[in-house]
Order: sequence, then C-alpha cells, then structure tokens
Amino acid sequence: MTVNLDQPDATPQIEDSYYILCEDLFKIYKQEDLEVVALRGLDLKVRRGEMMAIVGASGSGKTTLLNILSGLDTPSAGRASVGGRNLLTMTSADLVTYRRKEVGFVWQQTARNLVPYLSSLQNVELPMILEGIDAGPARTRGRELLEIVGLGHRLEMKPDRLSGGEQQRVAIAVSLANDPPLLLADEPTGELDSQTASEIFSVLYTLNQELGVTVVIVTHDPAIANQIDRVVAIRDGRISTESFRRVAFEGREAYVYHDEYAVVDRTGRLQIPKEYLERLDLKERARIRLEGDHVEVLPEDAAPEEEEA
Repeated sequence: MTVNLDQPDATPQIEDSYYILCEDLFKIYKQEDLEVVALRGLDLKVRRGEMMAIVGASGSGKTTLLNILSGLDTPSAGRASVGGRNLLTMTSADLVTYRRKEVGFVWQQTARNLVPYLSSLQNVELPMILEGIDAGPARTRGRELLEIVGLGHRLEMKPDRLSGGEQQRVAIAVSLANDPPLLLADEPTGELDSQTASEIFSVLYTLNQELGVTVVIVTHDPAIANQIDRVVAIRDGRISTESFRRVAFEGREAYVYHDEYAVVDRTGRLQIPKEYLERLDLKERARIRLEGDHVEVLPEDAAPEEEEA
C-alpha cells in the first residue's frame, strides 16, 4: 500500500476558523457494568455555510455525533463548539436556548417531527410562538417557509393528510422557524422512496444555497451522498475518510466523481480502509517505511531486508 505525501492542487485548503469544531471528542455510554465508547477521539471541522454528509455503518457513531452537535447529548471528553459556543460547558438552560435558536433538527421518523393535531402552518408557527414572537409575524414567516419548501398549497393540512415526503418538507420548515444558522438532519430520507428522497435533498440544497444555512446530513443513501460536495465517513467512532465531489472534463463531456482521502487525526492516526486491511491481511501490526514522497504500509510478515532496501 502506498500513501502519497505530496498532495495534488485539488486538495481542499484548511481555514483558520470553523463554524463547527470537534477535537479529540469522546462519548462513553454506561450500561450497568459495561461502558460503550461511541466516539473515540473524533476530529471534525465544518465551515459556515457548508453542506456535508456523514456516512458510516450502524453503530459507527454518526447519530451520537449529530446528537452532540444538536445539544441533545453531551460529550464525555474533548472539545465540541458550534459558532464559538463550547457545548461542553453549557448549562441545561443554555442548551435549551441553543436548541431553540441556534440549531434546527430533522428526525428520520416523519411523525416525530410534527404535532399530529396541528396543521402544517401551525406546526411551523409553534416554535416561534414559544419564543414569544407575535402571532402575525409568526404566521407570515410560517407561510414563507412553507412556500420555500413547496407546500404553500398545504398550509391547513394536518400531518395525517400529508404524504411522507410532504411531512418531511413541513419538518424542514419547522426546523428553520427561528432562523437557526445550523440544520442537522438524521436520515431525513430514510423512510422515503428514491424520487421523494431526491426532492427532499433538493429542498435542503436550496436552503443551503439561498439562505446560507449550514447543513449536516447523516445518511445511508448513496444517491444522496453522491450529490453532496463533502462526505465524511465515520468508522469505530472516528473520522476515517473524507470525499470531495469533483467535476472533470473529457473533451466536451463533463462527469462527476468523488475524490477520497484518508484522514490523519491530531495524534497522527490514520485509518486504513477495511478492504485494504482484508486484502493485505493486516491485523495487529504492520511495517511502515518512508520512500521519497510516499509512505508504504506492508504486512507484518514482510521481510525486514525488503524494508531496508
């Protein structure tokens, strides 16, 4: 295996400041006499106004990370900040204010996002009314948001009169009621067919592009992930790879692909893709050697003299 040290010009440049910053983040859940480590020193940086996806197998830590960023859960150790706010030092009251004003959240389960006995418009108005906004302005903004998500004709419909895709559109409008700069979506298309899922993604993309909302989506849907400029993969509670959407040209033809990078964390750890581990039979140990502009990773049983050659 070869790892190049000289990065191509297309490599994304790292900025000095970030809207979301996680460093050496840990989350440990205690279950009776057992401890389950959901996040293991995770590092993540997200720029303001960015739209990104988080992917990974079940149990990898995706939803745990999203819950921490939303203020629904607290880290066990490390650093997690959003917009300069340290989520580890917030009081319970601070977290309530943060969830109401700074972050919108869309759940996978469509019914979980809405109050069943309220109309679409009333559901969108509710967060604003709870914040003390007068009924008139709340109704005006509610109508505007439902127009943005394409449901201006469904204002008075209750959730049980809406399709799953329409319910998720209302949920997105609800999440933006108090004009939060951050929108988090946990599998927002998980219960939808591919056509409806594509429509929901288009709504999220429009909100990101036109309103400048920072959008972080957890998804298992490759069709959705393939449309997003930056995709972060989590494995065993750490960021393992990052992929960036590129456009290349062959003559007059353009095609889109994702350029994947392994991630080196703050302590120098690098996760080798699982398929590489299996192909090279890498287990507990490996040989590493520097060869000019790249690093080679060899199986444990590679001859020492080969390493020195």
